[in-house]
Amino acid sequence: MPAAPAPRQGRRPVAVVSFAQAPNVRRDTAHNEVELLLPVIGEVLGNLGITKDDIGFICSGSTDYLIGGPFSFVAALDAVGVWPPKSESHVEMDAAWALYEAWVRLQEGDVDTALVYGFGKSSMGDLGKILALQLDPYVMAPLWPDPVSLAALQARALLDHGLATERDFAEVAARSRRSALDNPKAQVAYDRSADDLLGEDYVVAPLRRHALPPLTDGAAAVMLAAGDRAFELCERPAWITGIDHRVETHALGARDLTSSPSTAKAAEVAGVSAGPVEVVELHAPFAPQELVLCRALGLPVDPTGAGSTSVNPSGGPLAANALMAGGLIRIGEAAARIIDGRVSRVVAHATSGPVLQQNLVAVLEGA
Repeated sequence: MPAAPAPRQGRRPVAVVSFAQAPNVRRDTAHNEVELLLPVIGEVLGNLGITKDDIGFICSGSTDYLIGGPFSFVAALDAVGVWPPKSESHVEMDAAWALYEAWVRLQEGDVDTALVYGFGKSSMGDLGKILALQLDPYVMAPLWPDPVSLAALQARALLDHGLATERDFAEVAARSRRSALDNPKAQVAYDRSADDLLGEDYVVAPLRRHALPPLTDGAAAVMLAAGDRAFELCERPAWITGIDHRVETHALGARDLTSSPSTAKAAEVAGVSAGPVEVVELHAPFAPQELVLCRALGLPVDPTGAGSTSVNPSGGPLAANALMAGGLIRIGEAAARIIDGRVSRVVAHATSGPVLQQNLVAVLEGA
């Protein structure tokens, strides 16, 4: 049996052994959350030839604000099956953080597998108002600033500091949507030039429509396995050799929006610089944020994608951005390229909060 790469953190090596996601669409009125999750969880288990009886731990990511009712994750457990009882947990944020919790849980050694899933239907509410609730409740939230306006402030800061141009934003969007043409689960995919995109009107200056993520209904799931169990389930597991997440201050005025120190610190702890990065999946919902994240990760900043590291070959969140599942999808997309043998070392990133406030970085490697 091959040996797993030595993890930088933890006592046990843990790997992603299966990944599945629902088709990302603008509005899914035919399915509730359970019906959205059922085929995804069925696929992630079916890839391995196992059943729910083989799951040692379950962790999910979702938001009650989006669903409009308390404890929505409890109802979603019907997609897994609530009997016989399983050890289960939940995080009220993107499921990438549920994966982190599951990774920690597997370090205990009493279970060898964990199912992680996330789901969100952005079509159900007003995201501008919903996401304003995560802002500082005394100064910012009462003003109800929407995510696009905040991202526009970040983009303006990049322009004013000479760190990017509006063409750079368009190049990122053009490359991402072009890459999405090869992704059957993508919501927005096209082949348009940066010049064409620059002809669009502003939504909130300096951001045009192409620099914004689509509103998405979607879900995703991954299966984690520890130690030898990973090799029993998967011929080429995607081993998590490093993972970390950091958060910055709640006060937007106290942050330099042209940089992401939380991403840089998480990348340092996860060991991004310890080897070449063949693929990076960045959870950059707005095109300018990709440039910020590349700098923070120590990767070349090339909006056209001509560098040695392939950035968001799935299309990234500019192609589909399912709330509460987008970060987990970045990890799953990166891991899938190791599992199918295309690459050997990848980096996945997830973000939560306004304008890259909290960031998670994971390094995955093949045996």
